Amino acid sequence: MENEIIDFHTHAFSDDLAPKAMKALSSGCPDLPYYLDGTVKQLLESMDKAGISKSVICSIATKPKQFAPIFDWSIAIQSDRIIPLASVHPLDEQRDEHIKQVKDAGLKGLKLHPYYQDFYVDEDNMLKYYEQVCKHDLVLTVHTGYDVAFPYIRRAEPARILNALKHFPQLKFVTTHLGAWQMWDEVENELLGKNVYIEISFALEYLSEKRAKQILENHPEDYILFGSDSPWTDQRQTLNLLNKLKLSPERMGKILSANAKNLLHF
Repeated sequence: MENEIIDFHTHAFSDDLAPKAMKALSSGCPDLPYYLDGTVKQLLESMDKAGISKSVICSIATKPKQFAPIFDWSIAIQSDRIIPLASVHPLDEQRDEHIKQVKDAGLKGLKLHPYYQDFYVDEDNMLKYYEQVCKHDLVLTVHTGYDVAFPYIRRAEPARILNALKHFPQLKFVTTHLGAWQMWDEVENELLGKNVYIEISFALEYLSEKRAKQILENHPEDYILFGSDSPWTDQRQTLNLLNKLKLSPERMGKILSANAKNLLHF
């Protein structure tokens, strides 16, 4: 479809869990607004308003035992428009079996978060995790950079990302928040120009148009993905911020859908 838009970074929860999840997440960062109630229904309504055809939902297992409910819910909600990523906690004793289960079920990949799941992206245990992800040819979206709700500990900075990827150059590792949230000097100095996927969510709001444009024009156009981080941002607003940068039509087409289609095998 021409002019298709794929949002590579959204969040949602089951209808019964959404109110509790949104309340809990908001209490950790009361100054951060949210634009939806955390349900798939409102996400689809937001997509319609913004002209977005598909959204990737990034779930996070904060405990190993959360694999099964997240997996089951992901299977239940997947559709032509909703692309759920499962989550296998790094300390899950059945890690390898669960990663295989994700692949066998036809899900496209996994989401990891170094703060909620307490790891550093280049530690030895994570290298074993990445080996399994590569074995099953899954996409791995990882929160990178600092996190607004946590102390600024360096768990997923560009140097650590590159240290991990040197072991697994074939790993489909998607960095979020324009490479690493609030570490954009390091992104420019260390990540730009390399074949590392960079997704743009929750970043354009924090940078001048000039700097955001500079970053996006100096990275390989095949390795940039559109993402919003809805419901913590408004999907339409993020699209507007991207459009203001006046990138070339070819680059925009790849950012908005072509790269995501290639990565997700659509």
